[in-house]
Amino acid sequence: MQSRQFGKTSVSVSPITLGSWPMSGDRYGRIDDSEAVRTIHSALDQGITSFDTAPGYGSGHAEETLGAALVGKRDQAIITTKCGIVPRSSHNGQPGRDASRASILKEIDDSLRRLRTDHVDVYLVHWPDPETPLEETMQVMDEIQRAGKTRLVGVSNFDVDLLEQCLGLRSIDVLQVGYNLFDRRMEAEIFPYCQKNGIGVMAYGSLAYGMLTGAFTEDTTFESSDWRSNGVAFGQPILGGDNFRHNVRLVNRLRDEVAKPKGLSVAQLALAWVVRNPVVTTAMVGARVPAEIQENVGAANVQLTDDEAARIEGIMDEMAGRVNVFRPFGWAMQVWS
Repeated sequence: MQSRQFGKTSVSVSPITLGSWPMSGDRYGRIDDSEAVRTIHSALDQGITSFDTAPGYGSGHAEETLGAALVGKRDQAIITTKCGIVPRSSHNGQPGRDASRASILKEIDDSLRRLRTDHVDVYLVHWPDPETPLEETMQVMDEIQRAGKTRLVGVSNFDVDLLEQCLGLRSIDVLQVGYNLFDRRMEAEIFPYCQKNGIGVMAYGSLAYGMLTGAFTEDTTFESSDWRSNGVAFGQPILGGDNFRHNVRLVNRLRDEVAKPKGLSVAQLALAWVVRNPVVTTAMVGARVPAEIQENVGAANVQLTDDEAARIEGIMDEMAGRVNVFRPFGWAMQVWS
């Protein structure tokens, strides 16, 4: 895989990033930690250099797993982690969000301890915090970078207005946002803005939280502990009821009409479509077992023609549950109408 640079920086990553949210042991159901470590090792063996995590994934469990897997291998990995999402009982602002100076200074040290390293490569504000001025948040991120605890600074789930405010305070190296065949909201304003300002883009949810793996049937259900069980994915009701069943049928069409004739799985097709976008530095995809890594890595080398991309997008124009707005201060599991 040919590496790509984050925006105007000198930091390069593989076009596929292994996301560790499925390794958290909570929101995606139970996980075998030893299997997760083997999955991370498999990713390294197959050329993946970029690994994404966050303290909010299993209350630090995903960070601990990644840290354990990278013992003796730290120099092979570009690590991204985040701050600003905290246990709901620990502060008085909007539940779950705290991007204050005091919180972030504690979070970075906790993350470094769990990751068993003295620095991360990319440090992101996970979601904007309406209770904390951006000036305070950006200032402490600046402090952390000057202290050598992170190489790059960025944000996640910020819109253009918030990015503008950030850039008035300091440079932003990386933006992480959701982007996949079921969610193209970032194409209208955010991607052009990032391209204009030299901001690298990490696209999360590249397989639409499992929808584009091809593993779901119309009868698939989720455990109650799985966040997908309420049917809403970052403001879009695509994972429940009639919408879910309709969307599974669309994925089957992608498989039969485009992926199979090209000798690909539907997951490889969906990932190839994401990395095809020149604004995307790296496409994030979660995995729980090594076999999933082997399939995903191949997508980085797939070339889609313009005709194939048009056929894919024509099928997806019929998706159910599309929402056209992105609300950075909304809750991800509620419909953003």
